[in-house]
Amino acid sequence: MTLSRRALVTTVAGGSVVALAGTGQAAAADDTVQNILSAAGAWRQTAAERDMLYHQAFNIARDRIDEALRGRGQRRRGHRPLAVISDVDDTVLSSDTYWARLVSAGKQAFDDEMWDAWVRENGPTPTPGAVAFTRYAESKGVEIFYISSRDQGPDTEELGIANLRHAGLAFADRAHVTMLRESSDKEPAQQAVAAEYDVIAYLGDNLNDFRRRYYVTSVGRRKELAAEDAERFGRDFILFPNNTDGHWMRAIFGESEPADTPAYRARMLRAAEGLVP
Repeated sequence: MTLSRRALVTTVAGGSVVALAGTGQAAAADDTVQNILSAAGAWRQTAAERDMLYHQAFNIARDRIDEALRGRGQRRRGHRPLAVISDVDDTVLSSDTYWARLVSAGKQAFDDEMWDAWVRENGPTPTPGAVAFTRYAESKGVEIFYISSRDQGPDTEELGIANLRHAGLAFADRAHVTMLRESSDKEPAQQAVAAEYDVIAYLGDNLNDFRRRYYVTSVGRRKELAAEDAERFGRDFILFPNNTDGHWMRAIFGESEPADTPAYRARMLRAAEGLVP
């Protein structure tokens, strides 16, 4: 049988079923309903294009370092040291294994407990090209400062540094790692670095990694604000792919980590259809 219309996910007596539009038929969720994260997870795990987006971004960042160093050679001495400011998760550390674990467990939305356990297990791995880039920066005398929003309790910073070291990244130490437990606003920490260093570029998978003004709960407004700064992307701002989480989710749901509810699934489907403004 060929369906002319999509299947509608509903909830009946506390359990999900699939109602086949126009047929009156229903199938058990375990047999028919596909995890809402499966396509995103499959892309993370299998797409060579995704890996090359990382390499492309790190190549741009390397070019920015080379360009800055060439410029330094043309000016008198006495300038501030050079630095790159980078986000952590899904920029230099990959969360692929976390999302694979989440999907395998049947989860369909971000799960804090699973995330915290995975972080403590040193689950993160380096993103494609991250180790080579950080080591290249180190070899050129360019420092990398990692600024991330995480909260695993009092040892959050220690865990973050351990994750970076375990992945083999340069500058994985207290002098270069800032973990923001109380806020996702990175600008104060970024400004503190910029007061002492000449910042070449900002690396991130989330617009909020670059400017706080993008932190809005409107899909359309977020796009408008980013478009106003389009000339800065690939130059000052170097963007990495993340199709599973981030503040793009906040723009859809009003929060970055919405709970898995029928309303969440329905709104995700509407967003995929272009029906969320």
